[in-house]
Amino acid sequence: MKSRIGKTALSRGEEYITCEEVITHLLDYLSRELAPVEEREFERHLEICPSCVGYLKSYLQTVRLGRIAMQNELQGPPPELAPELVHAILSSR
Repeated sequence: MKSRIGKTALSRGEEYITCEEVITHLLDYLSRELAPVEEREFERHLEICPSCVGYLKSYLQTVRLGRIAMQNELQGPPPELAPELVHAILSSR
């Protein structure tokens, strides 16, 4: 893959995309929006870079916890809403 941002890194005599490239295109990777050759280069980088693997894990954990927090928030009306307001909103449906 040719680096989209024009940078490459050398490791073990081979050329890889940079950590910056991985972080920049992390959402594209997780959304499966990278071309197959780009996805392979992304994964090649992850094979040699424990820092990016750690970043990816923490990113996924953050997304998971965010979803849990939103689920908990959406399970009922916020306590500060007056019962009359809730009733009026539900009656208007």
